[in-house]
Amino acid sequence: MTYCVGVLLDAGLVLASDSRTNAGVDQIGTYRKMTVYERSGDRVIVLLSSGNLAVTQAVTNLLEQKLKENLENLLTVPSLYHAASLVGETLREVLNRDGPHLKQHNIEGSAGFILGGQISGEKQRLFNIYTEGNFIEATPDTPYFQIGELKYGKPILDRVITSRTALTEAAKCVLVSFDSTMRSNISVGLPVDLLCYERDSLKVGLQRRFMDQDPYFDLIRHQWQEGLRRVLGELPDPSWEG
Repeated sequence: MTYCVGVLLDAGLVLASDSRTNAGVDQIGTYRKMTVYERSGDRVIVLLSSGNLAVTQAVTNLLEQKLKENLENLLTVPSLYHAASLVGETLREVLNRDGPHLKQHNIEGSAGFILGGQISGEKQRLFNIYTEGNFIEATPDTPYFQIGELKYGKPILDRVITSRTALTEAAKCVLVSFDSTMRSNISVGLPVDLLCYERDSLKVGLQRRFMDQDPYFDLIRHQWQEGLRRVLGELPDPSWEG
């Protein structure tokens, strides 16, 4: 399992993914779940993946192969809608090829992607691509998507994120969302890849990988925990009279 978040803001995009693929008492594996396609001045496209690792790797490898063979690819598609369609079609291609064999061995082959970015001549956009290859697009009313182990990190996003949230505030909120998820589920863990894209810049802005014992991530984790305890202590005691 993994956890990925994409946020669509008036000011830009925030995208983040963890790197954990297996978790147990004797095995923890990591694999980068964020792929960035950039042609400075023309486009930035970021792809986050969750689900069966063999399936998601096959999809990203096929997308890279299309680029090398000068077929329609994420650096040539005319819009983000076409980019989401290409990822969905590639996912279906992989599942049509491998799905029956996975099913024979009772292996779950589902996978999902978040795709976000901007291409010159159109607005920034964010898509959630499902296992079936179809997708939905984020709107000001629904400004973020999650895939993977989403339930533990959702409450903080729901309370804080709106389309008007500043990039830095959204980035902090996303990191707290990851910390909350990691504290409750061993299947999500560091390293975490975080990327902030400023609207209309058409280039990757701030990008960072948070490793174990990262000073800033540890600070966020500590201050959030202490802040919750402080606010809880300041709340009025419950009234036991009707």
